[in-house]
Amino acid sequence: MQETNTESLGKKLTSLFGAFFKIGAFTFGGGYAMIPIIEREAVEKHHWVTEDDILEIIAIAESTPGPIAVNSATFVGYRTAGLLGSVLATFGVVLPSFIIILVVSQLLAAFGSLKAVSYAFWGIRAAVIALLVKAVISMYQKSSKDVFSYCVIVTGFVCAAIIKIPVLAIIGGSAAAGLIYTLITAKNAKGGNQNA
Repeated sequence: MQETNTESLGKKLTSLFGAFFKIGAFTFGGGYAMIPIIEREAVEKHHWVTEDDILEIIAIAESTPGPIAVNSATFVGYRTAGLLGSVLATFGVVLPSFIIILVVSQLLAAFGSLKAVSYAFWGIRAAVIALLVKAVISMYQKSSKDVFSYCVIVTGFVCAAIIKIPVLAIIGGSAAAGLIYTLITAKNAKGGNQNA
């Protein structure tokens, strides 16, 4: 039985490293562009976490210091296989970037002035925008759709895009608003039940 558990853990760790290595190697545009790919690998393909879990993981990853992809890999890895899972998932998502940046920096030094290189980067930018839009649509479809949620979305957008309030303050304010709203809603529901 002990060997079966060890073998199962070994397979999970190998799958975690492989999945996040693939995510790190084939997703351009940073953490937000990786969200749909992380969701597909962790939820749909491997069933490591649920759709609700992935929304919570992304919210926590966005709220904590560090890149969102690295934080998401760490959380998914920990939920799946504990501390060792978080280490391997994080290493898996970071390693391709390190290798690619090392190679690209050498190539740009040699071929950066070529027109083909600039055209390639234009194409990559367009693909990144598509991935970001997909991430926004996916998160919107799975989030709550009530008056409070829409107020938080609009307020957060105005604060970030127009007023230029720091993102950390917006996240903290949104979390505080959600907590207060939940407490008030729970208190009103409790009061309503007592009256009934």
